[in-house]
Amino acid sequence: MLISEQKVTIADLSDGYSNDDEDGVVGYHGLLDIRPRYQRAFVYSDKQRDEVIHTVLRGLPLNVMYWCKVKKSDGTDGYEVLDGQQRTISICEYVAGQYSVNGKYFANLPVDIQKKILDYPLFVYACDGTDSEKLEWFEIINIAGEQLTKQELRNAVYAGPWVSDAKRYFSKTLGPADKLAGDYLKGSSIRQEYLETAISWAADAEGISIEEYMAQHQADSSAVILWNYFRSVIDWVQAMFPVKRKEMKGLPWGLFYNKHGQRRDLDPVKLEADIQRLMADDDVTRKAGIYEYLLTGEEKRLSIRVFDNRIKRSTYEKQNHECAICGKKCDLSEMHADHIIPWSKGGKTVPDNCQMLCRDCNLAKGAQP
Repeated sequence: MLISEQKVTIADLSDGYSNDDEDGVVGYHGLLDIRPRYQRAFVYSDKQRDEVIHTVLRGLPLNVMYWCKVKKSDGTDGYEVLDGQQRTISICEYVAGQYSVNGKYFANLPVDIQKKILDYPLFVYACDGTDSEKLEWFEIINIAGEQLTKQELRNAVYAGPWVSDAKRYFSKTLGPADKLAGDYLKGSSIRQEYLETAISWAADAEGISIEEYMAQHQADSSAVILWNYFRSVIDWVQAMFPVKRKEMKGLPWGLFYNKHGQRRDLDPVKLEADIQRLMADDDVTRKAGIYEYLLTGEEKRLSIRVFDNRIKRSTYEKQNHECAICGKKCDLSEMHADHIIPWSKGGKTVPDNCQMLCRDCNLAKGAQP
């Protein structure tokens, strides 16, 4: 790999700058792709963005930036930002008048201060090599910088037409996935978390890893298969659980769909009645677990409220330190609080429904159907 050092002024960097929302950002006389396919969208906070300009105004050096030499679609030479996208956009957006710092836009500054900013030198290392060498360098550089998410790194490794098309569906603020399923997904679309979720669900349906799924589809021209699968998941969720609740956000709906999507015994009306009952049950401490419980019957998903130490001690003394089933005397620390009438059969976590059992009896009772 060949690496060369360049000094680029802000005037040159911002010349020809264009930020077409989430579809493309270019600068440096139109030769620099500021947000190539493997880069994240802009994520700097206002404070971080402003601090870049403060550094320039003080004449202090910014960290070195890294570019890659590439062939553009028209066959001419160009560059891609390998590291430094956030600083580059902060600078160019300020010069373009898109935000103010300390109450002043670039156009409001005295001419000499404007000139000071435009003449500010940026130190750039430009590398030229194979795609694998560039990606390896990209990962090394990222270790010392603001960390990319796992999916952002995967997008780099499996870059191609499929990733680009998948991002069209899943990686845009207020994009298709956000509009369709924002109430059910956690994370951020522009940080690729929606895309990661969709791929993980689809990969699970095929019994493979996210990486294997992306490798299989890397050269596909379209991600419509992934999008159609994702829509099927959300359609099923909305059909089975039509009432939206905050507890639904971030659940692994695709995994539920993969296991239960073809079941014919699920009745949305009954499911909703059960949800209302369980939401109102004070013994259910993990309300988000209700959905998986109704699909699987696994009571552990609900984190049923346990007897507190006061009830345990009181019951232990009433039983004269003896196991309620076998009569064996035990220390309190060796006994377990148990629901006399199980929660699943209507028993509540109240003193009158508590019994203290030795370890063996508690395990034996727990093993009973």
